[in-house]
Formats: sequence, structure tokens, C-alpha cells
Amino acid sequence: MKQKFRSDCIRSVNGHLLAVNDKNMKNKTILGVGALALVLGLGVAGSTLAYQGDPNVKGPNYSPARHEAMIKAFETNDYVAWKNLMQNRGRVTQVINQSNFAKFAEAHKLALEGKTAEAQKIRQELGLGLKNGAGNKMFGSGMKCGLGR
Repeated sequence: MKQKFRSDCIRSVNGHLLAVNDKNMKNKTILGVGALALVLGLGVAGSTLAYQGDPNVKGPNYSPARHEAMIKAFETNDYVAWKNLMQNRGRVTQVINQSNFAKFAEAHKLALEGKTAEAQKIRQELGLGLKNGAGNKMFGSGMKCGLGR
């Protein structure tokens, strides 16, 4: 008895006929692409977030000249120089201002000295490094309200 296949389910590969279930292939393709996008997204997010608060990790805008200028800005408490180097990139530029830059520079110094707990305490007081988008009292409850937490 001859097997019958629907014509829309038959594919020819090098002259051989194969039965193909298009729905399963589409589902597998969608799942594969989705998984790849998730892995790439997590990789980018992880590498981007890794340097925040850790002076030993080079960020995406690192260059030796910029690094030296940043060190000088922290050592001399030069907010204007730091702000120009940051070019309004990152949440830190929304939180740190002229009046709290000295405290931020202190946290940076402590982190360089390996006193990470003390540095993190200052960062949290400033509204940085809270991992959920929440800031200090100035910023309310931040993004955590929108995430159903």
C-alpha cells in the first residue's frame, strides 16, 4: 500500500521526498530564535551591569585617557569634569549632582580601597545600587511599583 502525504507537507531534498510537519518546524524555529534572543539579552545586560559600583571592572565607555580624567575628577572633587566625562549616560547622572558629588567621590575612594560595604552604604544613601530602580526619598518607590512587587 502506498503512503499518502498531503502535498503541502512534502519537501524534496536532493531528489528524496520527506514528510515535514510545518507547524512543528515553525514552533521550533520560534522557540530557537526566542531562546537565542534571551541569551544574548542577558549577556549584554550582565556585561553592562557588571561595572556599576565596581571600580575594578571596565565599563563600556572605558578608555585609558577617560579613566585618568575620571580619577582626577574624583581626587579633586571636580563635579563639572565628572559630569562632562559622563555625558548624561546612566542613571548615576540623574542622581549625582554638585551637592552630593563629594559623597559619591568618597564612595569611589572606599571602593578602590576595597571597603566595598562602606562604599555600598554611601551608594545606597545616594539612591544608587539598589537593584530595583528605587532611589532615595527624593525618587519615591521607583520602578518596583510597575513590576508587581
